[in-house]
Amino acid sequence: MQNINDSLRKLANNQNFQQRYEALRNEVLSDPLVKDFLAQHQGEITKEMVDKSLMKLHEFINQSKGCSDCSSLANCKNMIQGYEPRLVFNGKFIDVKYDKCQKKIFHEEKQKNEKLISSLYVPKEILKASLGDIDLDDPGRLMAIKMAKDFIKNYTPGEKQKGLYLHGPFGTGKSYLLGAIANELAKMRISSMIVYVPELFREMKNSIGDHTINEKLEVIKKAPVLMLDDIGAETMSSWARDEILGPILQFRMMENLPTFFTSNFDIGGLGHHLTYSQRGEEEQLKAARILERIRYLAAPVKVEGINRRI
Repeated sequence: MQNINDSLRKLANNQNFQQRYEALRNEVLSDPLVKDFLAQHQGEITKEMVDKSLMKLHEFINQSKGCSDCSSLANCKNMIQGYEPRLVFNGKFIDVKYDKCQKKIFHEEKQKNEKLISSLYVPKEILKASLGDIDLDDPGRLMAIKMAKDFIKNYTPGEKQKGLYLHGPFGTGKSYLLGAIANELAKMRISSMIVYVPELFREMKNSIGDHTINEKLEVIKKAPVLMLDDIGAETMSSWARDEILGPILQFRMMENLPTFFTSNFDIGGLGHHLTYSQRGEEEQLKAARILERIRYLAAPVKVEGINRRI
């Protein structure tokens, strides 16, 4: 049997192999990221180490970094879907390690939230919403889009920034506008959460029995950008107002977490709705506290126009 070392020596002396090897080496060493990495470790990495790590370097340069070549997580071109490569040096050779990409992180966060809160599911048309598709047939809608774009442009985590309180008649595109804002934020890798308020209260009430209410409440309270859709459409109870809505808004106000709302009521009308519980109890002070937090968190914008549900 022929000795394997003899076979390797013959292969190395093969002119065609040498040409392909040099071409591969030149391709790898001309990559800007590889150049930067070698410069960072100048004096540590020898030519011999580079040669021994050539296939690892080639693996690195042929994969997407920062999701630049992947239109979506499903279309990820990398060896491990949802993971991007980075070069590491352990003192003896160069290796490739894989970290979760932003699309993977965002996808997992979304899955985690959806698993906790069933009311997060929104209609398909909302998930596909785009600011560019919204009709500009109403001054209020035009103002809402302008304010939404300003919010997206200026968003800085941790800084006080008002969301929007979109109010107006049925079918004027308030919820669609929330979806469009969420999609624009997603393009910037900013996580947001849209919650249909009547379902939220039902979900929380059902969670008392399985003791998951606090866990679910924490997820909603801490969402980077929270969107409460159709507040005022629920049958108000003192418990929902004071134990669910109140703590969410209080936490977000204290932590400067942006919050958006949609409602068929203007803020004054919502105040009347919050004042009277389903038992007919009148609690003006508690309702006023909720309104104070909403005014702190969001700027009111009236959205009118034709009813798109007809």
